[in-house]
Amino acid sequence: MPSSIIAEAMPGGAPAPLAVAVGDPAGIGPEIVGKAWALRREHNLPIFFAIGDTRSIEIVWRGPIERISDPAEAIACFDRALPLLQVEDAGEIEPGVPNPAGARCSLDSLEMAVGLARSGAAGGVVTGPVAKAQLYGIGFTHPGQTEFIAERCGISPGNVAMMLAGPTLRTVPVTIHMALREVPDFLSVDLIIACARTVERGLIRDFGIEKPRLVIAGFNPHAGEGGALGREEIDLIEPAIERLRADGVDVIGPLPADTMFHARARVHYDAALCLYHDQALIPIKTLHFDEGVNLTLGLPIVRTSPDHGTAFDIAGQDKADPGAMIAAIALAGSCAANRLANA
Repeated sequence: MPSSIIAEAMPGGAPAPLAVAVGDPAGIGPEIVGKAWALRREHNLPIFFAIGDTRSIEIVWRGPIERISDPAEAIACFDRALPLLQVEDAGEIEPGVPNPAGARCSLDSLEMAVGLARSGAAGGVVTGPVAKAQLYGIGFTHPGQTEFIAERCGISPGNVAMMLAGPTLRTVPVTIHMALREVPDFLSVDLIIACARTVERGLIRDFGIEKPRLVIAGFNPHAGEGGALGREEIDLIEPAIERLRADGVDVIGPLPADTMFHARARVHYDAALCLYHDQALIPIKTLHFDEGVNLTLGLPIVRTSPDHGTAFDIAGQDKADPGAMIAAIALAGSCAANRLANA
């Protein structure tokens, strides 16, 4: 396949270095990227390089940084220093105090990372946390980084899915940022089917699972109790499951959400489709709060991010846990390798 779809390989068959967009320079992104590099050997991390303003990392982390001008240069210097592609000056940087210049820097970093991944120069993209309010203030019109990346990749937002992945659980919200009262009207048989198919393809492509097993949660308590507690299961979820099974998808449900996520239940599926935001995020954050990764399925490039925000309240205090960033880098590397192996 062309390099814009599957990352180019380095010598030895490994994917190209990963591009890590640092995120808002006033948040914890710079700190956790530096800490992730410092722990690269302990976690056997793939080669990656940061994209952002060097000063944002130097202010909060004392490790070695080496500026590069091309992603390929990261290979040679990764063992001795954090490779970094410099973007425009982020203006005054004060940890915990975001500003418009920092927002522009984070957006430029994201744009560069996506472009490098699309060209095949980077094996995938890991996005650090950004401040949406600051981005909106400089004219950013997308709901979030996911929609921005999808547009840059020429993919409709309706054809991507957000997966939250941890060591023992993967969940996918069918609907995301909307009021709970709006969810029943937004749900449809076609939406559930489209999401399930995106998840199935993603599990095959990014995780190397030959025959993915899916489960779909019920919307109502006790999965509706045969219609006594709501008809979403009867009118929407069951017809979607029937059509998916007819197409050969291994899927079960709708299951009561309160019995889907304990240890014995999780061994029977590879990903759980949930009908609304909290139904998907509460279990993953309960089980894997410091290791949860946000993975965008349906893109022509690999994209992951730590499942947390900018944490301005602790920025610059050496308190940020790099666990989720480490997990995001590790998962991006694994997905890139799976794509390359199956190209």
